[in-house]
Amino acid sequence: MLKFDVLKSKNLARAGIIHTPHGDIHTPAFVGAATRATVKALTMQEMRDLGSQAILANTYHLVLTPGPDLIEEAGGLAEFSSWHGPTFTDSGGFQIFSIPGVKISEEGAKFKSHINGDKLEMTPESSMRAQWKIGADVHMAFDHLAKSDNHADMREAMERTHDWLTRCLKEHHSLSENAKRNNQNEQYLFAVVQGGKFNDLRAKSARFSAAQNPDGFGIGGVFTADGMAEMLRTVNTILPENKPRHLLGMGQEPIDLFVGVENGCDTFDCVGPTRMARNGSLYTLDGRINIKNAKYKHDFSPLMEDCDCELCQNYTKAYLHHLFRTDEITAKVLASIHNERFVVRTVDKIRESILNDTFEEYKKDFLGRYYK
Repeated sequence: MLKFDVLKSKNLARAGIIHTPHGDIHTPAFVGAATRATVKALTMQEMRDLGSQAILANTYHLVLTPGPDLIEEAGGLAEFSSWHGPTFTDSGGFQIFSIPGVKISEEGAKFKSHINGDKLEMTPESSMRAQWKIGADVHMAFDHLAKSDNHADMREAMERTHDWLTRCLKEHHSLSENAKRNNQNEQYLFAVVQGGKFNDLRAKSARFSAAQNPDGFGIGGVFTADGMAEMLRTVNTILPENKPRHLLGMGQEPIDLFVGVENGCDTFDCVGPTRMARNGSLYTLDGRINIKNAKYKHDFSPLMEDCDCELCQNYTKAYLHHLFRTDEITAKVLASIHNERFVVRTVDKIRESILNDTFEEYKKDFLGRYYK
């Protein structure tokens, strides 16, 4: 069983440590979204330098290319990518069920590769086998995310997710026993709580998932600011306190991080910060700016005075504006370093504020300034 120590908690918010074979994760923590075994525009050394503790890759994308067998041959995700730290894999269910023409049955999902049109199938069992070959420390169970927000459709998808979880766990335990016999690192499985915006379904999914005794929990689905806090409270008051909870795909908006932590989430991942950066949208303590705007052409101040990232320590807004306007690759690199560092640092400070009993003050000061 994955070891998770809660160091301090207040209501649902807590600070702790997740112990993995590739190192510890001090929580709350923002996990770098390394979808294809890379965080777009950044090297793994840059991710280490900006303070990232872990990365999350996507099983669907890695199954398409380069394939789980090659990653296994390389020694697993951490070694293949030269990350050498804690790793997660999402099952890829969100991406698969977003593909036009996907065929869903109780057995699994059939779809076509967007790369070459090959016909493919993923089942709970094949997802587990692929994730074990990829070799991340933490896997997410293969789940079904309904495209509709209709209650009946959400209930059907949730019930299928539960059926698939029992199959994922059976396959995972078999693979785990085989790993032990071969003196290989243990790998861990998180159940995924579904139910959309419906708290009755979320509560049912949380109770079912907790009863299966996985190593931890992912909270999945598409969220909006309205109702997220209530949904997370519903789920995290049911899930056991001694196991970590990962909020899947959230962290583009700073308020999501604060709402997630104060309602019981321990880790987060999101492609948003680097995606926005590549388009010139940058975080500052006073809100987001678009560095491509003309007003920055003659602005020779740093993006943020008190930021310790490479961009803010060495370059001006005018220079970054120039790089974007001339479509230089370096613009995307520097902007991505800053945005990823901003989010990592924000969550690090949330963790510190929980440990020193100043969370409410930090939340009020940060959000009051950012969204003023």
